[in-house]
Amino acid sequence: MNNEVCRLTGCEFPLFAFSHCRDVVVAVSKAGGFGVLGATRFTPEQLEEELAWIDEHIDGAPYGVDVLVPEVVDPRVAGLADNDRRAEAISPEHRVFTADLLGQYGIAVTPDEVVAWRGRSGITPENGHALMEVAFRHPIRLIANALGIAPPEMIAQGKARGIPVAALVGAKEHALRQAAAGVDIIVAQGTEAGGHCGEVSTLVLIPEVVRALAKGGYDLPVLAAGGIMTGAQMAGMMAAGAQGAWTGSVWLATPEAETSEAFRDKMIAARSRDTVRSRSRTGKPARQLKTAWHDAWDSAEGPGALPMPLMGMVSEPSFQKIEKAVLGGNQEARELVSYFVGQGVGLIDQVRSARGVVQEFREEFAAAVVGLVATME
Repeated sequence: MNNEVCRLTGCEFPLFAFSHCRDVVVAVSKAGGFGVLGATRFTPEQLEEELAWIDEHIDGAPYGVDVLVPEVVDPRVAGLADNDRRAEAISPEHRVFTADLLGQYGIAVTPDEVVAWRGRSGITPENGHALMEVAFRHPIRLIANALGIAPPEMIAQGKARGIPVAALVGAKEHALRQAAAGVDIIVAQGTEAGGHCGEVSTLVLIPEVVRALAKGGYDLPVLAAGGIMTGAQMAGMMAAGAQGAWTGSVWLATPEAETSEAFRDKMIAARSRDTVRSRSRTGKPARQLKTAWHDAWDSAEGPGALPMPLMGMVSEPSFQKIEKAVLGGNQEARELVSYFVGQGVGLIDQVRSARGVVQEFREEFAAAVVGLVATME
């Protein structure tokens, strides 16, 4: 294919695969798609290791990096300068609640053991900037940002280095702000998406954003995101004005992904209605597979979700303990196994290789386009 987004990024087929796993990134890019490594889970030192590995194994195929530099910081944490101070701000009530919840499923942990963090990690502006600096030291062909306007430093460095800057948005007004700031690609993400998402459906959001950009005088390519699990869906979104698809959840059911066997089993069994948009993992609304964790945290009896990044300092160590308990044979803990995943999970019926997913997307996309053209003959 030869549209603007392909020319900007060097990809052969505009299927963008967001993943926290370097193996998925490499497999997708080598298969003709475009792998994007989600950097937020890493410290700067760990991201350097991941990107060096990708550079060594990707055989020159193009890839990108996604960082999170929040534009707005909750006033409750704005004055906390580092993770040590943030940990101190997590109340005994939240610690006890978490320990009790895990204990109900056979995971023994004391309130003092609930909170954990690794160096410069977590979704904060300073961590995002540090990860951005690491990313720009590598031969990436795209850098993406979410949770607000892409920072001026990212846009300036992207233009100076010839690296397109993408921005994820959930509303047309956000797309217009990003375009005015100088980004090169808009990723319009509907509420069906896994992870942080807005409230507008993908089917409505894509034409809305495409029209708003054109009316505003911005000639920017748009990638469709949110619930896209098949090549036919990708073709439909491109018919609506997008130039490709930005996908995430579909890669979680691949053997290359960072997900556990327990979670992949739950994905295959899940319906599209089994996800929930909740603050109980990061502190901001994010779609994930619903479990008793969300029931407890989102209930009136719960202590309420902590602001970002404090919530992640509680939830991520907890989910690591949950996965470890399941591996150790604790069947009760399986009830809590969860991860960020979109409503498209209802279309997952088997585990497939990342390369196989790319090939299936290609075939379904081609069949859908041919089918549409045939209706006009």
